Amino acid sequence: MNSDQREQGTELSPKWDAAGLITAVVTDAKDGAVLMLAHMNQAALEATIATGEAHFWSRSRGRLWKKGESSGHVLRVTGLRIDCDQDAIWLTAEAAGPACHTGERSCFYRRIEGGKLVRDEI
Repeated sequence: MNSDQREQGTELSPKWDAAGLITAVVTDAKDGAVLMLAHMNQAALEATIATGEAHFWSRSRGRLWKKGESSGHVLRVTGLRIDCDQDAIWLTAEAAGPACHTGERSCFYRRIEGGKLVRDEI
């Protein structure tokens, strides 16, 4: 597929990286807060579309995983977008608990201030 078709057409044709992944950003459907960043492969994207629940490729586990499969903190997808050149996905979701494995609402619960990390409520 040429770049004009990918950037302006109606066909879903993700531009996977060399590892077969695409970056996925998840925001809260209610207030827009960034909840997490992860990666999807084709199977994760297909499972997300088919089930309405967020699935990702875990680089650390080396496998497909459904967000919340062990914690119960699933992400119910309310919107799914892809950027102009189809190399990043944006999910809006309703979270059934904390999105971060640390128990925080968001994985982005710290800001960088003066070269140090400062806890911030999101």
